[in-house]
Amino acid sequence: MAAPRSTPVLPNLTVQQLEYLVVAADAPTRAAAAAGLGVTPSALTQGLAELERRVGLPMFERRGRQTLLRPDAAEVLAHARRVVAATRDLARWAGARRTGTSGSVRLGTIDAVAVHHRAAAIRAFRTGHPDIDLHLTVAPSGPLLESLVRGDLDVAVFVQPADLPAGVDADPLLDEPLLVYAPDDVHVGAPATWGPWVAFPSGSHTRSVIASALAGAGVRFEVVAESNQPEVLREMVRLGLGWAVLPAVQAEPGAEPLVPARPEPLAVRRLVLAQRTDVPADAAVDALVEALRSDAVAPSRVATGG
Repeated sequence: MAAPRSTPVLPNLTVQQLEYLVVAADAPTRAAAAAGLGVTPSALTQGLAELERRVGLPMFERRGRQTLLRPDAAEVLAHARRVVAATRDLARWAGARRTGTSGSVRLGTIDAVAVHHRAAAIRAFRTGHPDIDLHLTVAPSGPLLESLVRGDLDVAVFVQPADLPAGVDADPLLDEPLLVYAPDDVHVGAPATWGPWVAFPSGSHTRSVIASALAGAGVRFEVVAESNQPEVLREMVRLGLGWAVLPAVQAEPGAEPLVPARPEPLAVRRLVLAQRTDVPADAAVDALVEALRSDAVAPSRVATGG
């Protein structure tokens, strides 16, 4: 049975010593190499001598006034070139990560943000940061908050809930009015006569705001159909299935916009920009957050229904 091969002891080489070797091999003189490295000729000479000592082989020879690399040192030089090149690549990558010009960001938003309120900001961010891999998830507020807590998202924009879980910080992004819409063939009378309703599903942050506002107005909130998609709720109103409370940007676009039952909003939902508090700073994430905030307006002082 053959004896196991012993693992060679790795020489304790530094990237600086290897860089000295690469520059000295390419420069016409030691003085030129030292100038290119920004060190004194004596410092360069000492660094190369220490490299030779740590490798454990003679690497240089004197020819007159010149110090030349021995042919046997070609393998060491090739290794030095690979390490120095890889280290420079790593430095460039780390610098790009620090400055937010590369990386990966996972953004989650409700549909109104991705399609309307911050669509231009998201497009501009992708155009201005081509080396950042942006992953966009569009979902209702509740699932977005859950994904953020699990760590599946870096940033999320959703309707402010009644309570935020521990470890999540949220800043106001914008306040969005919610208006009442009735089917075309329905007479709009006193609020007590409004309904029945098509609405976001139970548990929706927006539905909580709407239910509270309707209760405050003395309106019975009888829900006959539900959907997470505002466009579907809009079509239900057009079909005469019921009344709805929706943002104007999703109820009134296109050739056949819904007409609000009254011009005043029923309520205002607050959209917040949320992040976890227990994660290290990331320049790419910070750049996206700044882009989302760039065209934000101050939150309205209009009281919401929830």
